[in-house]
Amino acid sequence: MARALSGVVSADRLTVVVNVGDDDSIYGVHVAADLDTVLYTLAGIEGPHGWGMARDTFNVMDELARRGADTSFRLGDRDLATCLRRTEAMRSGTSLAATTAELARALGVDPTVIPATNDTLRTRVQIADGTWLSFQDYFVRRQHRDEISTLEYAGAASAEPTPGLVDAIRNADAVVIAPSNPPLSIWPILAVPEVEEAVAAAPRVAAVSPLFAGKALKGPAEQVMAAMGLPPGTAGVLAAYDGLLSALFVDSADREDERLSTDRTAVIATDTRIAEVAAGRSFATVVLDTMLQ
Repeated sequence: MARALSGVVSADRLTVVVNVGDDDSIYGVHVAADLDTVLYTLAGIEGPHGWGMARDTFNVMDELARRGADTSFRLGDRDLATCLRRTEAMRSGTSLAATTAELARALGVDPTVIPATNDTLRTRVQIADGTWLSFQDYFVRRQHRDEISTLEYAGAASAEPTPGLVDAIRNADAVVIAPSNPPLSIWPILAVPEVEEAVAAAPRVAAVSPLFAGKALKGPAEQVMAAMGLPPGTAGVLAAYDGLLSALFVDSADREDERLSTDRTAVIATDTRIAEVAAGRSFATVVLDTMLQ
């Protein structure tokens, strides 16, 4: 979605706010999976699976494995360089936001990419047997196979928004919530109190459903939404963002869900498959034309 919008909006008018609930310390470095995925995608160097970097090698992981390390969380060599630079900068006192800006410049990314907060905020997952897991343990090491009973966003209540983030929302022509897993990728951002307040006060807020005929193209979105007590399909996405949206864009396969429109929130069906660059630009144009008319 960020790449789609960057194709139709000038870089100085686009701010991309990114989840940090997935951040973790792995192999002694600060891994910021969502921030890096956004940076790599905007730079056009994302990996074939939607994470990591294209044409990366895994020599460090192979050598760590030979020395007995658990390498179930695999970082490519180039990806590791990003994490090493981030860790070095943050240990010297540079904020996560400033470090992200430095990495964006190095990668040639022009839009503003900022974390939801510079403070420590971590998504924690309680599974059915009562065990609490870090997000990366649940999602990567255990391949999100466990049934979730509870989520928490540790540190969110006291977290401050990244400087400039609230102003970016207040001054935005439109706020667009990307087609991500609501409880895992968007709720951690909204868990920062001032961020949710700013979004709630924004006059034009759109979300893009991550579901296609009730199912996600990848990942456990529908299972996690159900575990959080949300209804299936489009109704669940609407409930996930209750009170925030002026429009929800759903895929053409869910056109019948336009009947769920209310006086406050219009449900709009169109082609939301935006993996290809050209399709993304076309969709971004539809979103902005609709929101700004």
